[in-house]
Amino acid sequence: MTGMIGTMLLAGCSQQGKQELEQDSFDYTVEQFADLQLLRYKVHGFEELPLEQKKLVYYLSEAALQGRDILFDQNGKYNLIIRKMLETVYTDYQGDRTDANFVNMETYLKRVWFSNGIHHHYAADKFVPGFTPEFLKKALESVDTKKLPLAEGETLDELCKEVFPVIFDAKLMAKRVNQADGEDLVLTSASNYYDGVTQEEAEDFYGKMKNPNDTMPVMFGMNSRLVKENGKVQEKVWKSGGLYGQAIDKIIYWLEKAKGVAENDAQKAVIEKMIQFYQDGDLKTFDEYAILWVKDLDSRVDFVNGFTESYGDPLGMKASWESIVNFKDLETTKRTELISANAQWFEDHSPVDKRFKKEEVKGVSAKVITAAIIAGDLYPATAIGINLPNSNWIRSVHGSKSVTIGNFTDAYNKAAHGNGFSDEFVYSEVEKGYLEKYGDLTGDLHTDLHECLGHGSGQLLPGVDPDALKAYGSTIEEARADLFGLYYLPDAKMRELGLTPHDDAYKAEYYSYMMNGLMTQLVRIELGNNVEEAHMRNRQLIAKWAFEKGAAEKVTELVKKDGKTFVKINDYEKLRALFGQLLNEIQRIKSEGDFEAARQMVENYAVKVDPELHQEVLARYEKLNLAPYKGFVNPVYTAKTDAEGNIIDVEISYGEGYAEQMLRYSKDYANLPYRNE
Repeated sequence: MTGMIGTMLLAGCSQQGKQELEQDSFDYTVEQFADLQLLRYKVHGFEELPLEQKKLVYYLSEAALQGRDILFDQNGKYNLIIRKMLETVYTDYQGDRTDANFVNMETYLKRVWFSNGIHHHYAADKFVPGFTPEFLKKALESVDTKKLPLAEGETLDELCKEVFPVIFDAKLMAKRVNQADGEDLVLTSASNYYDGVTQEEAEDFYGKMKNPNDTMPVMFGMNSRLVKENGKVQEKVWKSGGLYGQAIDKIIYWLEKAKGVAENDAQKAVIEKMIQFYQDGDLKTFDEYAILWVKDLDSRVDFVNGFTESYGDPLGMKASWESIVNFKDLETTKRTELISANAQWFEDHSPVDKRFKKEEVKGVSAKVITAAIIAGDLYPATAIGINLPNSNWIRSVHGSKSVTIGNFTDAYNKAAHGNGFSDEFVYSEVEKGYLEKYGDLTGDLHTDLHECLGHGSGQLLPGVDPDALKAYGSTIEEARADLFGLYYLPDAKMRELGLTPHDDAYKAEYYSYMMNGLMTQLVRIELGNNVEEAHMRNRQLIAKWAFEKGAAEKVTELVKKDGKTFVKINDYEKLRALFGQLLNEIQRIKSEGDFEAARQMVENYAVKVDPELHQEVLARYEKLNLAPYKGFVNPVYTAKTDAEGNIIDVEISYGEGYAEQMLRYSKDYANLPYRNE
C-alpha cells in the first residue's frame, strides 16, 4: 500500500546531525509511558509562508482534526464510549489520584488515546488494564452521570454491564486485526468494518461486484461498513447524510474555507472534488479526485484527507480515515526530484521479469515535505513516507505522488541521539562507523526509493484482480517497495546521481535493516506472540528469506559475542543479489496475483518468532529504558484576526502537553455519537 512506517529502532545521528543537535534548543521529547514515547516535531519554515498559505494550512488542519472520532469508531464499536468514560474519570475523579488503580487507569487511557482505541496501534492486541473493575465502577459512580456516555434511559449499571467485558475480558474482541491463517478473519477481528457478516460472505459480496474486464476498477468497499440486516448483506456508506455524516459535514465546512484560499485552480479543483466525494460517497468520484490530486504538482501546500489505508481491515479493502497537511521542503526536495526524474532507468534495470515491468513509467512525482498537522490513522504514530493513490490503474495510467516527511525523520533522529541502542545491538565498531557516517542519509534514501519508485514500479498482468492476494496483499506490497529500495541503494547509479557519498554508504542501511528484521523489531512484540502487523511482517520476511537463502555461504550470520546474539553481514554484495532474487519473486507474486505463493511466503518467513532469541532481545532492550514505539504531539495553530474578523496572521506554538492536547481534541472535535448508528 502506501505508508512507510517509521521503523528504525536504531536512530543514530550522523556527524552533521550531531552538530545540528548541539545548535538546536527545541525540546523534541514530551513524555514516555508503557511502550510509548511522545515527541514534538518542528514545522520548519511555517512562519515564512505567505499569509494565504498560512490560512490554507490552518483551514486544512481544522478539516483534519474534525475527523478524529471516525478512526476511533472504525477501530472498534465501543472505543468512543470507553474513551468518554475514562476521560470523565480522569478529569473529575475526586479520590486518591496516587492510588495504583488510578495511576494504571491513567496509563491505560493514554494508550487508548495513542492507539485510537483499546487495541495496540501496531500489534493490534487488546490492552490489559492494570486497574480493577471494582475501582472503575466506584470511580464512575463518583462523577456526574450527565458527563457519561449513557443512552437515553440507560443506567450506569447497565452501561457497565455492557462495556466492562469489552475492557476486562481478555478473550472478548481480543484482536483488532486478526491475520491468523485458517481463521475467519472478519469474525475474529474487533475492527468495526463489518457487522454480522462472515469472511466468506464479505468476499462473496465484493467478488460479485468485480468485472475482470474492467480496466478502471474502483476500490470496492473502501468507504463503507458491510452489515447484515434482515438476512441481507449490504453496505452503509461513510458520507454526508450517511455513516460518519456528522464528522464529515464538519470536514466539508473547513474544506470549503480552504477552497477559498487555494493556491491555484488545480488545487481548488482537488478540494472541490474531495468535497463532492464526501457528499456523494461515489467511488468513481474518488477516482476523479485521485487523478486531479496526482496532477496537482505546482501547489506548495498539499494534503491528504479521507479514507486511505487498508491495513486495519483484515481483508485489506476498507480504508481507515487519516489526514496530513504539509508543504514542500524546497531545498531537500531536489533529492527526491532527482530520483523520480530517473524513474524509467530504475524500472528498466530492475531485476524482475520483463513481463512485470512498465514499458513507460508515468507521472512519478516525489518531494520531501514538512508536516504541519497529522490526524486520524497518522496520529500520534505516523508514517515517515507516503505514496498515493492506492488504485493500481490510476498509478499505471496517471502516476503517483511520493513524499518523505523530513521533519519527522529529523525529530526521530534528534530524540534518539545517544540512547545506547547501538552499543547494545550493533556487532562491532565497523558497523557503528557505517551507521554513524551514513545511517541518517541512507535511511532517508531508502524511504525515498521505497515511496518514489518502489510502490510505483511494476505492473499487474491483464485481468489480475488487484485484491487477489487478499489478507497477504499489504505485506507483499510493502516487501516489494522495500526490496526495490534495498536493491538500488548500492547501485552505481546512486553514486552517479550524487545521492550517496561513498561506495560503502549503503552498508549502513543494509546492516540496520537486517538487524531490525532478524532481531530488534522483536521488542515490539509480547513474548509468545507471532508477528502480525504488515510492515513488521514485511521486514522479517525479507531478512529471514535472505538469511536462509544465504546460509550456505554465510552471507549473514547470527553470532554470539559476550553471551549476546548479534547480526553479522559477511558479504554485502551477495546480500544485494539475494534482495534482487527476492524482489523478482515478490513482483511475480504481485503481478500474477498468486495467492498461494503469497500465503506460503508470508507464513513461512514473516510470522513465526524464535522464542529464545525473542526473550533475549526483550531482556537486553529493557535495560536501556527505551520505548519501542514513538508518536507525536501536534503543534497548535491560532488564527489572529482584526476587528472585522479577518485573519491577519496564523501563529504556531509547541507547548501543549499530551494529555492536554488529547482532552482538548475530545472536547472540540467530538463529532460522532458514542454508539453505532
